[in-house]
Amino acid sequence: MPRPADPRPQALLVAAFDSQLKWVAGIRDELVARGFDCPVVVPDVRSALSPAQIAAAGFTGVESVGWPELLDRAALSSVVVCGLSGPFTLRFTVDLADRVGDGPGPVVVTGWVGVIIEKITAGYLDRVGSDVVAVNGVDDLEHFVTVAQQLDLDPGNLLLSGLPILGSSAAAPHGGPIRRVLFADQPTVPGPAQERLHLYRRLLDYAYAHPEREVLLKPRHRLGEDTFHRMVHHPEDLLLGVDRPPNFRIDYTPISELLPSVDLLLTMSSTAALEAVGSGCRVGLVLDLGVHERYGNHVFLASGLLRTFDQLIADDIGTPDRFWLGGYFFDRPGTATEQIADRVETLLASGERPSRRIWASAYFRSASAYLRSTPVPAAPVPAGRSRLVRDLVPPVALRAGRRLRRRLAHR
Repeated sequence: MPRPADPRPQALLVAAFDSQLKWVAGIRDELVARGFDCPVVVPDVRSALSPAQIAAAGFTGVESVGWPELLDRAALSSVVVCGLSGPFTLRFTVDLADRVGDGPGPVVVTGWVGVIIEKITAGYLDRVGSDVVAVNGVDDLEHFVTVAQQLDLDPGNLLLSGLPILGSSAAAPHGGPIRRVLFADQPTVPGPAQERLHLYRRLLDYAYAHPEREVLLKPRHRLGEDTFHRMVHHPEDLLLGVDRPPNFRIDYTPISELLPSVDLLLTMSSTAALEAVGSGCRVGLVLDLGVHERYGNHVFLASGLLRTFDQLIADDIGTPDRFWLGGYFFDRPGTATEQIADRVETLLASGERPSRRIWASAYFRSASAYLRSTPVPAAPVPAGRSRLVRDLVPPVALRAGRRLRRRLAHR
């Protein structure tokens, strides 16, 4: 006998990397609490998810699907929460528009997994064809509305929800002595090995200057794992053979678990800085390499938190600028995920799909026509193989890279 249909509405979660999986997981928890069934799929495009990353995001497993199957399942779902990168999100909304035709189709939710440090206009236009564009900050919203007006696009799908990891207000900075310091590393900021090694050495200088403090370096991922932004020069490699003080160590504990015991968080431009500010932790945005778009620290210029390591060693630590804080911490009628779920339920009940007004615009029709003439990018390796750096680079090249990093470490 055929199995009875599941009476619960389905919200299909789509992600390809750990940061995207964590973002959709927060929305999943809220939708599950409201009675939705929430399967998660990874399309057969560029992706990398290790078992540890999947478990850390709160999933027991994910299902790999081809692009046509993704569209089939999306069209039959009530909701799609798409955490893919901008270009793949645009391609998904264009292909979904073709698939559903004049039908109502699912409510499509998109957004950003963290602070936007590059491609702010392009990133918005990649997501503009969805029904709910979850916006993380006030400045971002103002920029998107301006872009929409200039391109004659309806901004009605924009939702100022805020970052899911942040509340509506930041806690007062904790006082007291600094006993534990955490450096939140980033996979590609900075990029060159020499620049990364310089930062790590300055962090070691900090640890030597404060032997009474525990200094932790938190890499973005472990050796052999991958993220959306690929780390080429891992600290485990760059610090190989470099003398380290006893109060310094590399730690892979998730930042969310470490933060309650951290007195000072250091980073260049990680979203972890906002998470730390929100919890009342002191923050230093490292300035030793200057300010540049490629470092992403230009978006923190007004924060009041940029400091050199010399200043940080001297305990010259800034306090967050209140106007800057207001761009990320603001009054709202619920948490970020509650607002997203509220908007989803409202659209489902009304049958309205704001995306249809976007799909009918001259801009989107033109972008769609071009994309329809190009194939969906294939996965970089055959399906079923591990998409890790070690599988993509010949062993000889890996050994040569390690020898170069050792030479750099001893300079």
